[in-house]
Amino acid sequence: MAALDIDLGLADVDDAPRIACLARDLVEAGLGWAYRPNRIRALLGEPETVTLVARLRGNVAGFAIMRFGDERAHLILLAVDPRHQRRGLARQMLDWLIASARVAGIASMHVELRESNVPALAFYRSMRFCETFRVGGYYRGRETAVRMLRMLR
Repeated sequence: MAALDIDLGLADVDDAPRIACLARDLVEAGLGWAYRPNRIRALLGEPETVTLVARLRGNVAGFAIMRFGDERAHLILLAVDPRHQRRGLARQMLDWLIASARVAGIASMHVELRESNVPALAFYRSMRFCETFRVGGYYRGRETAVRMLRMLR
């Protein structure tokens, strides 16, 4: 896929239902639905939070939500529609967020993911994130989380 086919930009409130459905189906599968459209809209309204979308031919094919603090950023959610996975969308979104974090003077980025999500673990490792520790029962008492960190400075 040519890079010109992908348009990265900030999400708007009209994107909330699509982002929420991707979160439900790809991130929260089997755990219940916590990131409903209203919660996504609330995140869109937070001044310290950035919601980035990857559009293909005008349609949201992926998204990433990151909260910026003084010294650290927390990647809250990242997902790419399965029809568009393995095409570099997640990498492009994460590269965009890393560049933004550096400009903002952020020292480190943090993320948690399911221990069973082997492709995501490999992806974050390829993006120079390192595992810091595991939290048993983090996901609704049922699944272990892997916490990962990338130092930016």
